[in-house]
Order: sequence, then C-alpha cells, then structure tokens
Amino acid sequence: MAHAITPIHATPALSNNEPLDTGAVRQLRVELAACFRMAARNGLQEGICNHFSAVVPGRPDLFLVNPYGLAFAEITASSLLVCDLHGNVVEGEGQPEATAFHIHARLHEHKPRAKVAFHTHMPYATALAMLEGPPLLWAGQSALRFHGRIAVDENYNGLALDGSEGERIAASVGDADIVFMKNHGVMVLAATVAEAWDDLYYLERAAQAQVLALSTGRPLKTVPEEIVRRVAAQEAAGRAESAAKHLESVKRILARQEPEFLA
Repeated sequence: MAHAITPIHATPALSNNEPLDTGAVRQLRVELAACFRMAARNGLQEGICNHFSAVVPGRPDLFLVNPYGLAFAEITASSLLVCDLHGNVVEGEGQPEATAFHIHARLHEHKPRAKVAFHTHMPYATALAMLEGPPLLWAGQSALRFHGRIAVDENYNGLALDGSEGERIAASVGDADIVFMKNHGVMVLAATVAEAWDDLYYLERAAQAQVLALSTGRPLKTVPEEIVRRVAAQEAAGRAESAAKHLESVKRILARQEPEFLA
C-alpha cells in the first residue's frame, strides 16, 4: 500500500536562490524516465509503490522523484517531481509517495555520495532479503561485482511513514552501494543514474541465478575468496564506462519503441 505525503511546509519554497540548470535537469529527467520504463519491462517494479530519485545537479537540497500514483511504465521525463528536503514540490504536478520522501530525502541529506537512489521490491533480490543469513553468495559471476559493496539492514520496522524511520534506514547504509533491507526489498545507491541502473539490473540477475541454482537442491559451488576479490576489482575498473553504455542502449531501445518516455 502506498501513502501520500503531507509537506512539512504549506507552500513550495526553494532552499536557496540559485536557479536550476534546466539543461542538466532535463538530462536527468530523461535518464530517470528511461530507467523507470526499462525497470517496468524487466518486472522490477511493484505496482505504484517503488521509487527512484536523483539529486538535482548543483542543488544538494533538491531531488527528482516519481509522483505518487504512477506506475513505472507510465513515467515520462516531465512527470517527475523536483522536491526539497522538507517535502515541498518545487517543480511538477502531484506529491511523492510518503515512504519515497522519508527514505530518499534522508538518504540524500545524510549520504552526499548517494546522488542517485533506486528502491525496489524486485522479486529475486527481495526473496534473498527474506532469508536468514547473507543474502548474496559468491557463486555466480554477476554476483562478484557486488563483493565488498553490500550492507544488510536487519531491522525491518514497518513502513517509513515518518522521518525517524528514514533516518534509521540512512544510518544502516554505512559506506555500501547496495542495501538488502530484510523483510522489505533492496536499495541501490550510486553517483550517477547510469551506475544505479547498471547495479540494479545486475543485482536482480545475480539474485535470480542464485535462487534458481538453490532451487535444484544441489549445493552451490562458491568461488574462492582470492578470485572473488580479483573479479570485483576488475568489475570496478570498468564499471562507469560499462554503465554509461548500458544506459545509452536502454535509451535507444525506448526511443524506438516507447518514445513517449521523452515527453
């Protein structure tokens, strides 16, 4: 179930007087809209309840987020909201979903490195978040890119309908890029939209492969620690370039098949 948010202040107000870089915001809108659309195609969304956000370039007090009520497949570049850290909508029509605001605002406020935050209940990664013990095991190549980058929030505390739960979730992140939120879902944090999308996509693929392998009832053949570390370093060296190319491919596909995402 999703919940609407009541802004902390009655009227929208910018936190400072610096004008928005409209070109940079437009590019960010297009990139985020592409991720929403492709996430929907890949079954990574859950109704209208999951959320992606990104800090507005040059404005750490503002972030883009999807509006309450739209499914991922309906998102367009112009439908995204610009919100401040108090819950005010600076640009756009509608309001963010309450948990989207309380989680993402506190993440962006307290974790400046997290310019982008993608939260989903995507099925395979969420299935691993429902199990006791470490969620992702080092048995498949796609999983190895996440070695040393994962945090686990063990303390599910219900819906994030107030600032205190947002604060708690932000504190659970530490230095991680990937957070398995036990009994809940996952959070992917990144410096760019491209890197967030790349990690979100491969996280679900890695989780899917692990669930399928375990479903055979046979024991997993894990990779030796030395090789795990080596592959993780290899992946890190090319991650930014590969992620950028991945997102460009997504935008090309959507430009041909769902050009309305650009609107």
